[in-house]
Amino acid sequence: MDITSDRPWLAHYADGVPADIEPPTESLAQMVEASVARFDRKVALEFFGAETSYRELGSQILRAAEGLRRLGVRKGDRVAIVLPNCPQHVVAFYAVLRLGAIAVEHNPLYTAREMRHQFEDHGARVAIVWDKAVAIVQGMPPDAAIDAIVSVDLTRAMPLATRLKLRLPVPAARKARAALTAKTRGTLAWGKLVDGGELTAAHPLPSVEDIAVLQYTSGTTGSPKGAMLTHSNLAANAAQGRAWVPGLVEGRETIYAVLPMFHAYGLTLCLTFAMSIGARLVLFPRFDEELVLAAARKHPPTFLPAVPPIYERLAAAAKSRGVGLTSVRFAISGAMSLPVATVNLWEKVTGGLLVEGYGLTETSPVALGNPIGSTRRPGTVGVPFPSTEMRVVDPAAPTVDVTPGERGELLVRGPQVFGGYWNREDETSAALLDGGWFRTGDIVTVDGDGFVSVVDRIKELIITGGFNVAPSEVEDALRRHPSVADAAVVGLPRSDGSEDVAAAVVLADEAKLDEAKLRGFCREHLAGYKVPSRIVAVPELPRSLIGKVLRRQVREELLAD
Repeated sequence: MDITSDRPWLAHYADGVPADIEPPTESLAQMVEASVARFDRKVALEFFGAETSYRELGSQILRAAEGLRRLGVRKGDRVAIVLPNCPQHVVAFYAVLRLGAIAVEHNPLYTAREMRHQFEDHGARVAIVWDKAVAIVQGMPPDAAIDAIVSVDLTRAMPLATRLKLRLPVPAARKARAALTAKTRGTLAWGKLVDGGELTAAHPLPSVEDIAVLQYTSGTTGSPKGAMLTHSNLAANAAQGRAWVPGLVEGRETIYAVLPMFHAYGLTLCLTFAMSIGARLVLFPRFDEELVLAAARKHPPTFLPAVPPIYERLAAAAKSRGVGLTSVRFAISGAMSLPVATVNLWEKVTGGLLVEGYGLTETSPVALGNPIGSTRRPGTVGVPFPSTEMRVVDPAAPTVDVTPGERGELLVRGPQVFGGYWNREDETSAALLDGGWFRTGDIVTVDGDGFVSVVDRIKELIITGGFNVAPSEVEDALRRHPSVADAAVVGLPRSDGSEDVAAAVVLADEAKLDEAKLRGFCREHLAGYKVPSRIVAVPELPRSLIGKVLRRQVREELLAD
């Protein structure tokens, strides 16, 4: 039987990529233990020049797991992780999983209001928190309060020489230190957590079907909810990634973690995929082209997962400073549309391949990708990953397939597709159809070879800098300002494939528009990337016959303006 008759895209896979992967049989805890045993003295993590071997990483994971066990963490408990990229983040993640508990990733730059919603939802009683964010977590109301906070000072993972420089009595050093760490009270220091010995090997391992992670997403409705990702989901996506890039050499790759690991894309490509192949994972608390280029002079990257704006900034900086990036053989872009111009710029500077992938938090996250080779098609998001199927259906009747080539909603099915939303049965039922098909909420077209192009979104989420912004959340913040009677928030396209957050506001009686003040007010309630970059006063908002604000019409009017 010709399997390409049902899956025509298989004919366009790169050489060596299988049609299917073997289903995972081991948990992520076992996966990292296997890498520790196999790669032993090879470097697992690098942070501002400080190196951690796989053997050391394995020991730190067991020490952190024992510390968490003594705090009362048990199988199935949720443990909140509120950290930027750092070695402690990697250790904490796998320590939680080793106990059979569930890691809940959080953006450490979230405001108290944003953080509170998630804590109230998942009910974690223990949190591992960047000391800069401790005050926000400590300020939770009683119904979201936690029993124990482990505070993490990022500078403790840096080389001694770097730490000493940060303590110098000069303005630059004080500013750098203030950006990285803060004094905390009423917490357990990370160093104390990990100094009580290692978890015994007799402690039960999690099952491959246990929930590993709750990853919060605004999904298709704009209401943040926790996607339940199992060990199997995440291990399968890591295996699909290994299969997709057959040129990778296990134990020899250097992967740069410029994506935040609290984001689904960074979590899989850095926390699981990189560790599964024995890579050197170079960690950056935030993307800074100067830091990246400085690291590249010492240990050049060979594989770089990122988003289009990062590729553009890094390529331009490398070109202007004469720093070579020809070590990067493979790069996979996600989270937003990848302009062809960005592909051309990157490949001219590096000589490597840059391809676009597609996925969602609910698919762990990668479901489709462009082949790593000559069959790739820039401008599309590629074809389904191994062991992944797709359908294109009528959005109004999602059990009915559209005529081939016509627009329709993309459905996907595969081992990486999540099992549902935490405590959200109705929303789970709406997202997961019979047979395991997941509704992506994206309108696509598919050509005869199976290459997918995203042409529209059912959901009205705004994608900016690789992050989802729910318009309703920004609108709520704007409406709390006394000068605003009503608001509608939309995304306006940028040349880099991302979107700007823009707002149309109806002012209260006799109020005048002050964009700067409104933006400042929003920053008190929202993460920085959610704050509108453009605010326009309008006499009224367009509404449907039932009174619903027509965001699409608002967007069209702002674009025309």
